[in-house]
Order: sequence, then structure tokens, then C-alpha cells
Amino acid sequence: MTQTLLKNGRRLVGEKLTACDILIEDGKIKVIGANLTANENTTVVDLNNNLVTPGLIDIHVHLREPGYTNKETIATGSKAAAHGGFTTIAAMANLKPTCDTPERFKAQVARNQKEGAIKIIQYSPVTKGRAGKEPVDVAAQYAAGARMFSDDGAGIQDAGVVYRAMQQLAKYNLPLCDHAQDNQLANGGVINAGPVAKKMGLPGMPKISETAQIARNIVIAQATGAHYHVCHVSTKESIEQVRHAKRLGINVTCEVAPHHLLLADADIPGDNAEFKMNPPLRSRQDQEACLAGLLDGTIDCIATDHAPHTDAEKHQGFLKSPNGIVGSETVFALLYTRYVRNKIFTLGQLINWLSKAPQRIFNLTNVGLLQVGDPADIAVFDIDHQGTIEPDQFFSKGHNTPFAGDQVYGLTDKTFVDGKLVYDREAGK
Repeated sequence: MTQTLLKNGRRLVGEKLTACDILIEDGKIKVIGANLTANENTTVVDLNNNLVTPGLIDIHVHLREPGYTNKETIATGSKAAAHGGFTTIAAMANLKPTCDTPERFKAQVARNQKEGAIKIIQYSPVTKGRAGKEPVDVAAQYAAGARMFSDDGAGIQDAGVVYRAMQQLAKYNLPLCDHAQDNQLANGGVINAGPVAKKMGLPGMPKISETAQIARNIVIAQATGAHYHVCHVSTKESIEQVRHAKRLGINVTCEVAPHHLLLADADIPGDNAEFKMNPPLRSRQDQEACLAGLLDGTIDCIATDHAPHTDAEKHQGFLKSPNGIVGSETVFALLYTRYVRNKIFTLGQLINWLSKAPQRIFNLTNVGLLQVGDPADIAVFDIDHQGTIEPDQFFSKGHNTPFAGDQVYGLTDKTFVDGKLVYDREAGK
């Protein structure tokens, strides 16, 4: 029997911060209380009055291995997630080769378990080769352990393929998580269509390219009874589509990425591809709609869409650079600083959107909660002292963030997975 006692933390009870000690035994939470005492064989860790939360859950990350390990690896990406307070992440299937057969899927899961610093849920692609032409064998993938399905990085253009995939997925109550993009309507855009695109002389991506695809998929979800999850929703009209679908009782959920809550296209400082992602930063009105959708429950959770690229790739400007920014190591601090400290939303809401909500949406077991008997997946944040976002201190291979140099509160102090310390700010690892 191994015991660890976390002393002098604070956790949220209701909306009040309360003194909190946690006794961990054999990787599980045994006692949560105050003024707990340890025996001589117990390891004691002083939390220095920092905030204790459930280990965060990110249902949308790109780990890049196999196929793109110059950008990220399972080891670096999972360590980056631990650095951000995440104890469970779901890894997208845009890999080379992708895990579109039971054999490849099982091999990827084994690779994740061997190399990962935290818990990793593996997505199966929706279509073979992520080519959008033919659904994978859902029954076989399910038997191999797949519980989440996405072709993220590419929208599925053929409505018939989506229909057949959703028919299969509905039998097992499994979600189709979609990057909603109609390529013909997107028209090769690299930035949101509008005044900023015109000013910069760049091809714009109209909002309808996202919204039309969401509308199509909602109708198909209604017809099949499948769970349709919208990845990284970004437009006012898209959110309205989801809101209407929920009112009709259609099984639709959606996520928003931190950057769509924090930035709009008006914030882009010239031809700087650290601000290039897909979907792109939209208008200020869309940014405000993302926040409103989160607050009224239309948007269910926050997911980073952590998308690492090399420095060389991201220094080519909007026309040539790949889409995406990293997010695992910055999301809690950025949103806590901008929105919680300014009383736009509460600390409890932020914790919920980054832990309990994704756990609920995807029926995940033994994660996202801070309860006696659960695995000791715990994050500790310093919400009292200001720090700086420094990409050269990231554990990710990717440094591609528009938030470099931002002054923030809420940097991660420690992260525990099954009671094991997987990130410690004091030790720098």
C-alpha cells in the first residue's frame, strides 16, 4: 500500500474556495477533507494554498505520431497536456497511417499507453484513410475499443458517407465528431472572409462553409438518431443551428476552442501565421456569440484543438503556413485570467467546461471528477500569482501560439495521474 497526502490545497465547493487535503492510496482518492494527518510511511506534498481541481479533460488534441513526429510526439504532446493540468486527452486520427482498421487501432492504443504521460483516448477515423469516401467498419472498430470517431482536419464532403456512418454509429450510441467544412464554400480561404481579409489581401473563408455543413449533419443526425458532435464551432450562425437542434431534441453537442473565445480577426497583427487556424478567427460578433453560447449551454465544453507545427512551418505567412496553434499548456490560465478574474463567468463554470462536461458528453468513466474512490487524477493551479506564457518553456514541440508573452494567473503547479506526479512546476518537469 502506497499513500500520498496532498496538504494545504483549496478546492471549490459551490462557488466558495475551501481548505482541502486529499489522501491518495494506491492511486485512488481515499479521503477529501481538512487537517488530515499522515503516518510515517505517507509521502506528504504541500500544495501551498493553490487551487485543486479534477484533472482536466481535452477531447480534441493532435499528437502527430505516427507520421508527423517533427511536429509532436505522443511523449511531448502528453507531457504538454500534463503541463496544462490535463490528465485525460482524446487524440485525433489524422496520422500517417491512420488507425482505420482494428489492428492499427489497437497498435495506436498500445503506443499511446507506452509513450503517454497521461491517459489518452484514441479517436478512430470515420472514413477509411480519412479520405471521406467510405465509412470504416464501425462494428470492428468498436470491438477493438474505439468509442470516439472523427476525420478531424477534414470535413466529410459526401452527405451519403455521413449518413451511412451515422447509421452505424447510432447502433452503438457512438459520436461522430466533425470538422464542419464545405470545401466548395470554403473556396480556399486562409482567413475569415470580411474586412480584415480584404485589408490584408488574403482569400477569405466564408462563415457559411461551416454553418451549411453543420445544418446538413444535424438533419442527418435527426434522421439516424446518431450523436453528432460539432468540433470547434466558430460562427454565430453555427451556434444558432446547434441551439435550434437542441430545442428539437436532436442529439447534438458541440465544443468551442479557447482561441475563438479570446480573439477575433480584428486582433490579427498583420501577416502573422501564429494567428492562422481552421476554422479561422471570426468577427468580433462571432467571438461574442461563442461566449454567449457557452454561457447559455448551447456550447457544451471547451476543447483546445492543440495543433503543433514546427517554427519553420509557421513562419511562412498566412498563404503558406499550416493551420493551427498549440493550446494544451495555456488554456486554463488564459481563460481564468480573461474571464474568471473579470467576472464574466465563474471558476466553477470554467472547471466544469474543462472536466465534468466532456466526461458527461462522451460517457467517460472514472475521469473528470474529484470524488472519494475515483482515480487520483488531480490538477493544481496557482491562481494568486502572475506568470508569463513563454513558448520556449513549453513541453510541446510546437511553439505556435498567438499568446506568447501574455501575463496570466492560473499557471499549473502540479498534475497527478492515478496519484503519480506527472508535472511539477517547482521541479520544472
